[in-house]
Amino acid sequence: MAEKINRELVQKVARLSRLELSDKQTERFTSQLSAILEYVHKMDDLNTDNVEPLAHCLPVDNVMRTDEAAESIPVRKALANAPGANTSFFRVPKVLDEDAGII
Repeated sequence: MAEKINRELVQKVARLSRLELSDKQTERFTSQLSAILEYVHKMDDLNTDNVEPLAHCLPVDNVMRTDEAAESIPVRKALANAPGANTSFFRVPKVLDEDAGII
């Protein structure tokens, strides 16, 4: 079995996640996480020699349409329901300041 979940590991993960856990919460999460890992490690006992790896449990194929040029909607119609518009652009709040260093 891999690394055992203990109180110190739970506290470390909480600290890295910027979470404050009480002693009671730490004990509860230690127990719960240990139980989860124990359950996951039960899969190590399964014989998967003849099991083909898969990415999805159902047979799924990508449905792609042909990439063809088509008429766009007019700018006026595209901006009709925009909460903020400036002639031919969407107006959005500033997310970067001048000190961000991005040109």
